[in-house]
Amino acid sequence: MERIVALGLLLLSPMLMADEDPISMLKAIQNSSELSKKAYESGKEAIVFCGYCHGVDGNSKRNRIPNLAAQNPVYLFSAFEQFGNGQRTDYVMTELAQSLTLEEKVNIAVYYSQQQVAVKEAETPEKATAGQVVYEKHCQKCHGSEGLGAENIPRLAGQPMEYVRRTLTAFRDKDPRRHSEVMRFVAERLSDEEIEGIANYLQTLNP
Repeated sequence: MERIVALGLLLLSPMLMADEDPISMLKAIQNSSELSKKAYESGKEAIVFCGYCHGVDGNSKRNRIPNLAAQNPVYLFSAFEQFGNGQRTDYVMTELAQSLTLEEKVNIAVYYSQQQVAVKEAETPEKATAGQVVYEKHCQKCHGSEGLGAENIPRLAGQPMEYVRRTLTAFRDKDPRRHSEVMRFVAERLSDEEIEGIANYLQTLNP
């Protein structure tokens, strides 16, 4: 059903018919309330498997899994593509990304981008305070003062503490599943205590 709806979405706009670039499709959808509404509804139908881990509302059901709520849709789509082509690897995400059509990826990205993050309290408030200082020194330049990210940079505000801690540690330890040279460069300068602080701080960040 969602594929039929997605095809109808593409037929609504000459721009989408003429331009096969999915990023242009996403931006056209963002600039049209009608297209955005249809993409949202199609995405809601397409997240059946995504919801088991990331939640129907984009807030993850396990602290080691990232929230997708309020992420930039371009970033979400790009992450799908990276899992699909092997740039990023994860047993579940790789298989799922390869099973989705381009339209489904676009619609899911639109759907989750419009959800709200359910921010949690810091597990260790004093570490969160110290973590803010470390974040502002090492992370703010790319991810922004409010942790909102950008089209090619993920939103960090409100991410589960365990996910942030595990991810930064993986970059620092040069885990082959993580390929960003910029992130490796930053993370290798962080101590366990600093990573813990950043993770506590980001879990509470609610712009």
